[in-house]
Amino acid sequence: MESKSSTNLVDQFVCPGDVVLDLSSMANQTIKLGGGLKQDCDVISVMKAGRLRFAKPNKYWVENSQKRYVPHAEDSVLGIVVDSRSDNFLVDIKGPTLAFLPVLAFEGGTRRNIPRFEIGTLLYARVVKAIPGMNPELACTDASGKAAEFGALKGGYMFECTSGLSRMLLSSPTCPVLDALGKKVSFEIAVGLNGRVWVNAASPPTTIIVVNAITNSETLSAAQQRIMVEKLLQRIQ
Repeated sequence: MESKSSTNLVDQFVCPGDVVLDLSSMANQTIKLGGGLKQDCDVISVMKAGRLRFAKPNKYWVENSQKRYVPHAEDSVLGIVVDSRSDNFLVDIKGPTLAFLPVLAFEGGTRRNIPRFEIGTLLYARVVKAIPGMNPELACTDASGKAAEFGALKGGYMFECTSGLSRMLLSSPTCPVLDALGKKVSFEIAVGLNGRVWVNAASPPTTIIVVNAITNSETLSAAQQRIMVEKLLQRIQ
């Protein structure tokens, strides 16, 4: 039986043992492997179930819905302040180790205007460095040094979900559940790739509806997500 090539396996569901690349037919190409894949002689095979993803020019990885978060540079995450030190805050981002957030890693950060965060403060931050075996480093700015949407999140409700649901919520174009909700109710949302989501609406019932819609949406098709949102919204009309 002829095996599938990597090109028609990209974005498909793969299982442990599946061969996704045959290096013997890819002379002079450098391939980068992300999580979920391993090299065995001339073949690249799958180590964990999920969807095979590809990023130009040559990176492959397996994306799956997992509860443990592995930090990567430029990820947006929701972190909880667990300690404060003279040079940085220690932040829980659901990774293998706590992350460091330098006290100067804010827009216009100087020693004179160091922010004060209580333990338990929820922050929306960007992963700046993620080196295996070392504590990740965060910043509350975008790559240009602007605060953008990053910083402390006040009020609202935070819940945890799988990494797969986080990625769906951050997908472009807007995923159906957020599109359907946004047409009927007003709310703020911050989604972390570490499987945390923060929602803030004008009233607790609206917040609960939005949270329920999001948590129900992971296994539904686009049409099912829209129908589910309509049914939930009928409760507050």
